[in-house]
Amino acid sequence: MGEIISYKDLDVWQQTRLLVKSVYELTRKFPKDEQFGLTTQSRRAAVSVPSNIAEGCGRNHFRDSTQFFFIARASLYELETQLIVAGDLGYITEQEVMDVSARITRCKKLLNGFINYFQRQSNNEQPTTINEILEEYGSSSQD
Repeated sequence: MGEIISYKDLDVWQQTRLLVKSVYELTRKFPKDEQFGLTTQSRRAAVSVPSNIAEGCGRNHFRDSTQFFFIARASLYELETQLIVAGDLGYITEQEVMDVSARITRCKKLLNGFINYFQRQSNNEQPTTINEILEEYGSSSQD
């Protein structure tokens, strides 16, 4: 991993974008009568994850940033539940549920690691800006 200059360089943000793509592909299989139900809810929850990571990185205060990262994490849990329900209803196969759940679990781990790192850095009062934290995070991820 090279130098991190923006949220777009974060592996967690990149992986959650791939998750969005997977969710859109899966939800195309849902019945048309779910277009304004589970399809929309699943897609909105998926898009919420990288969007909230980006918004958190755009905030000026650690507390604000952290809150958006927690919202992103909550959206992962919401999405996971929606896709399990889709499997229960027979909209996607058990294997598809397992595959997307594995991707969600990976995103949770990456996001939890980023949140933990971010909180440690903000509690240490070093560095002082989100950009400095991103730079430090990129440097520590290379180890």
